[in-house]
This record gives sequence, structure tokens and C-alpha cells, in this order.
Amino acid sequence: MSNLIVVAYNDPFQAEEVRTKLRKLQQEYLIDLEDAVVAVKDEKGKVKLHQTYNLTASGALSGGFWGTLIGLIFLNPLLGLAVGAGAGAVSGALTDVGINDDFMKDLASTFQNGSSVLFVLVRKATPDKVLEELQGTGGKVIKTSLTHDEEAKLQAVLDAAKQEPPASGA
Repeated sequence: MSNLIVVAYNDPFQAEEVRTKLRKLQQEYLIDLEDAVVAVKDEKGKVKLHQTYNLTASGALSGGFWGTLIGLIFLNPLLGLAVGAGAGAVSGALTDVGINDDFMKDLASTFQNGSSVLFVLVRKATPDKVLEELQGTGGKVIKTSLTHDEEAKLQAVLDAAKQEPPASGA
């Protein structure tokens, strides 16, 4: 079962910086993210979602491939490509995986202008190493499916100043 974690930042760029750290941790197999979305509320109050996966583009790509293949069978690969890419783009745009977009937009709209919110759906993680990387990144835990103890520990880590390793004297 995945855990939802929502962290708000007073800076429009901080959520993206933390998501970049989480992606790096995912490449190191320390965390398994099902979804990670950044919502930014600009100075005019407009909320923009920055998804991890562009389903419209990937749908168009796979649709184009299958359309071309079917087009080759019927001796018209260009028509097959166009129809397949169009159908793939539409199906990708209509597909919603991970965290509900309306939920994210509604929650982000309640924050002050010029802020950002990080929505993360975590399948599994190595907590001690992930928390070490997130130490001192700031933010306020807004919503989570973690236990109260886990939530308090996460908030404490976000608030804590990053510990610098002691310099070795030579």
C-alpha cells in the first residue's frame, strides 16, 4: 500500500528541488515513487501542476508505433501513424494515474500566491537514508497517510538544520 505525503513550501521552486532529490534517491533504489507532482501557485493565484509523467506524449508515441504497424498491414503507414498517434494522445490525456489532479489543484489553491506544494505517493522506502537526504529542506507537512509518529518524525527532519560532516584536520 502506498503512502501519500503532501508538503507545502513558501517558495515556488523548493518543491521541485525536493522532488529532484527524491528522483535521485529513486535511481539509487532507496525510495519507490508511484507518483510525484509539484503544484505551483503563481503570483496571480493560478495553480499549475508539474507531473512526473507526461501521459499524453507517451500515449501519442505508443499510439503512433501501433498505428504505423497496423498501417503497414493495410499498406498505408502514414495514415496509420496519424490515427494511432491521435488515438494514443487522447487516451493518454484521459488517463489519470497516481494522485487525483482535482485534489491537488483544490488543495494547492488554498495556499498563498508564490508557493509550491509537493505531492508524493510512495510505495516503499528506506526511511533512515531518505530522511537523511531530506533533512533541512523545510516545508510543512500538510496531509499524509503516515502514522502520527512517522509524520512527526518527517516534520522534525524537514525543520532540522542539515548536519555538515566534521572537517578532517590535516
